[in-house]
Amino acid sequence: MTQTSTLPLRHSQPKLLIAALSTALVLGGCANMDETQQGTAKGAGIGAVAGAVIGQIAGKNAAAGAVIGGVAGAIAGNVWSKRMEAQRAAMEQATKGTDVEVTRTADNQLKVNIPSDISFAKNSAAIKPELREVLETFSNGLKQDSSGMHVRIVGHTDSSGSDSINNPLSKERADSVKDFLSDRGVAASRIETLGRGEREPIASNDTPEGQAKNRRVEIFLRDPAEKS
Repeated sequence: MTQTSTLPLRHSQPKLLIAALSTALVLGGCANMDETQQGTAKGAGIGAVAGAVIGQIAGKNAAAGAVIGGVAGAIAGNVWSKRMEAQRAAMEQATKGTDVEVTRTADNQLKVNIPSDISFAKNSAAIKPELREVLETFSNGLKQDSSGMHVRIVGHTDSSGSDSINNPLSKERADSVKDFLSDRGVAASRIETLGRGEREPIASNDTPEGQAKNRRVEIFLRDPAEKS
């Protein structure tokens, strides 16, 4: 009796997996969807696959597992919230006309990459006036957010100095940004700072242009539910 009842489920599993994956790919790639909707669709498809497999392994109904997994996946896939999208739009507007890059990372964080031309002078942790304008907008958005989004600030340097200089300087730059935000009402407990020194270059340090790109501050914003 057991073999008779489980064989149809095993035979149907490949079709179910293919259908779920196809749905995720098709829905996730629809041009008329925003990123939140695409994430939801992809999550639903992936969740359906996982649910089907788990249901089959557990000896339960694979189709029911796909439905449950699809619902859970839709919730998990919809991690790029309206709050995050609003923050991104505000930062893009605030940094328009500058070399600041505002992007969404693969793990659904908002990343603001601030180059040296508007952030800090060489060998200095004093915030330039241009960066102050950007941070004012950023702090206003954080204060209006009631969810307690987590902020991680990472400072970087070029390779022109020694580690004994670059490591503390990169941390001091991150701390300067944190202090600015805290002074404007953003809870310090929400903000983490790190200094990477010269260890994570994004360009060659062999040219002045490359060094300027490497002297930067990165700000990451994450929903509390996604905080690692």
